[in-house]
Amino acid sequence: MEWNEIHTTPFRSAPSVFKLSKQRNIILFRSAPLHPIPSIQTKPKEKYYTTFNLKKKKKTIQLNLIHSLALSSAPPGSTPQHHRNNITMKDDFQSDTSSVLRLNIGGKKFSTTIDTMTHREPDSMLAAMFSGRHTLPQDPHKGYVFVDRDGTHFRHILNWLRDGVVPTLVEAEYAELLREAEYYQLLGLVDGIQDVLNKRKEDDELRTELTRTDIIKCIQSDKVRFRGVNLSGIDLSKLDLSFVDFSYACLKNVFFSRVNLQCAKFRDVDAEGSIFHNANLRECEFTGANLRGALLAGACLQSANLQDACLVDCSFCEADLRSAHLQNADLINANLEGANLEGANLKGAKLNHANLKGANLQRAYMRHVDLRDADLEGAKLDGANLLGAIR
Repeated sequence: MEWNEIHTTPFRSAPSVFKLSKQRNIILFRSAPLHPIPSIQTKPKEKYYTTFNLKKKKKTIQLNLIHSLALSSAPPGSTPQHHRNNITMKDDFQSDTSSVLRLNIGGKKFSTTIDTMTHREPDSMLAAMFSGRHTLPQDPHKGYVFVDRDGTHFRHILNWLRDGVVPTLVEAEYAELLREAEYYQLLGLVDGIQDVLNKRKEDDELRTELTRTDIIKCIQSDKVRFRGVNLSGIDLSKLDLSFVDFSYACLKNVFFSRVNLQCAKFRDVDAEGSIFHNANLRECEFTGANLRGALLAGACLQSANLQDACLVDCSFCEADLRSAHLQNADLINANLEGANLEGANLKGAKLNHANLKGANLQRAYMRHVDLRDADLEGAKLDGANLLGAIR
């Protein structure tokens, strides 16, 4: 039998597949008895719009959709819609991207459109499945396309494909959804879930363990310690926290403005971005502390110990740092304009790109200080020890 001839027989059990051409398949599904379809002779070398010559009726009919062929052979009394569901063509399945698509995901049923499945994530497995390039397993009676995956979170996947919004879930559910997104190769959803998880992790790190009220109650006792406590983002302005031990605590973005912190301990704290504006930090200990980007403008740091501290991008404008201990401190890009550093110990400190305009460095101990690209305009260096300083 040639490729361009089709001879049909009555339906029996399993679907029968016939070749209309080398490019087209006709799939006939049996859901009710049908009369045999007449012998059909096609014109060779024609493509989609093919002219069929129905010999028995001696009539030429031009067909666009295969359903027309099904209707021409329907038994008397049958409905057109009934026979439309009996015959499916591979390309006709993809002919309308706005048509309803029925999915069976591990037993859970969903309805969507081909456009939804292919538009937002065009490089995903789902887009490839419904691109028309692949034959899909489909229930011949109900028209559902079956996918052997857990359908628990597939509604979130559909909502992502529709709206592009990552759902709000608990962490365990995010892990399950992430696994499904990776399976379907939904790279946008994978990135969105990871962004949400990273944001939650950051928020957890910044979540304070105590409130301002808790702090006030605690400081009424004789000896107060907040060693290793997370106080990130809390407002402690204008309190008397002198002699309090904050060592090893997380103090990111804490508001210490105008606080009395005389003799307080900040050993190895993480106080990045904290505000100590006009605070009393006299004789405080900041050994090994991270104060990157902190604001200490106008603060009193007389005799404070800042050895080995990270003070990158800190602002010490008009701060009082007389006799402060700044050995090996990292002051790269720090703003020390107008600061009073008289008698301060800066041995081995890094002052690259620091702003020292108008700073008082009289009698400061600055041996082996790195002053490359530092701005010393108007700075007072009378009596300063600059032996071995790098300029």
